[in-house]
Amino acid sequence: MIFQLNLNRISNEALVPINYQYPLSAAIYKILQKGDKGYAQFLHKEGYGKGYKFFTFSELKGKFKRDGDRLILLEDTIRLKVCFHLPKASQVFVEGLFKSETIEIADKKSKAAFTVQSIVAELSPLSSVENEKEILQIIIQPESAIVAGTKKENGNYDFKAPDEEEFTESLIYSWREKIKAAYNEKAGKEAILVIEVEKYANPYRSRLIHIKAGRKEETKIRGFLNFKLKLTAEKRFLELVLNSGLGLYSAQGMGCVRVV
Repeated sequence: MIFQLNLNRISNEALVPINYQYPLSAAIYKILQKGDKGYAQFLHKEGYGKGYKFFTFSELKGKFKRDGDRLILLEDTIRLKVCFHLPKASQVFVEGLFKSETIEIADKKSKAAFTVQSIVAELSPLSSVENEKEILQIIIQPESAIVAGTKKENGNYDFKAPDEEEFTESLIYSWREKIKAAYNEKAGKEAILVIEVEKYANPYRSRLIHIKAGRKEETKIRGFLNFKLKLTAEKRFLELVLNSGLGLYSAQGMGCVRVV
């Protein structure tokens, strides 16, 4: 399920940390926990049995001016897209949780508060296809940085760019692992998954994101924007990408995509 949220600033402060992904993720989980603790626990810790959180969100959309490690809001309204891989029957429940709620995007330096002015469910671009197992092809582009990489011996990632062969290999691997968790081991192993980087007129952009910025457990990740990917897979597996993101760190707002 995909939702478009319009947020209206209610705080005097109009500063947002440039690395807002972690506090924004935490704020969204806080809303879920208010509505249903069991449901929030499922999303936050259990996933579908392997610790996956099938949830992602786009970059904030609005008018900003950068000031060091802060973003100064130049208007009171900002927007973002939030995606959950949940049954359609959950739509009314999720909408109800977010309506008129407050979202705080804060760290040790600043805190901006917003009320959810509106939440609108988006129709899936694949809704006209009834057969969940039909092989389809779509072209997507990121609405937040896509993170791909291979794990090194020390447990850290060696991040890959779209022009590296390992980039698509990493994305397919993480996609396959999500399918195993959301469906079953057999589906993940046997799924036909193809990812091709589309040629782009302008060069892709790199973005370095700090998760838990300023803390001992701070993690730096590198993602990429401004390119397109052609995906081939069964409808249900494409829906999984649209609803939960592509690549690593989806629950921190990475890999949110849209069909073009």
